[in-house]
Amino acid sequence: MPYRHLPTGSAFFLPLRRACVGASLALMAATAFAQPQPDPAGFPMDSVGYLNEELPRMEAAIAAKDRSFFLGAMTRMVQFSERWGFKAKANPELAAYPMCTAAVMDYAVVGMCRLNPADDACEPGLAPRFDANVKRCRELAAQK
Repeated sequence: MPYRHLPTGSAFFLPLRRACVGASLALMAATAFAQPQPDPAGFPMDSVGYLNEELPRMEAAIAAKDRSFFLGAMTRMVQFSERWGFKAKANPELAAYPMCTAAVMDYAVVGMCRLNPADDACEPGLAPRFDANVKRCRELAAQK
């Protein structure tokens, strides 16, 4: 599923891009000393728990037009991905749960696009794809 690159001139996404670069570098360093990840069978349930905590917070930030929320959200997403090793593909067993990894990775961008839908980085299919991934991840977690 191709993702559009964030435009270099977008002032709205600039702080998030900077945080992503820093977080990616920190994540690469952390995975060099990676500890074993939890049992992959628990990933859907943990992803749903993570999203159940984050999504109401995101909704509150959108209602308050609080763009600063998303820097912290990105940090929490990186911490979650470090624990599971899916960002750096350190845990290939998570390939069975693409709907959950995509939902976790996309939620902050979807929220930012709700604040500024006209931004070039906000492709029309992102929010519906995110919603579908959250739904499928929740369904999968309910089966476990």
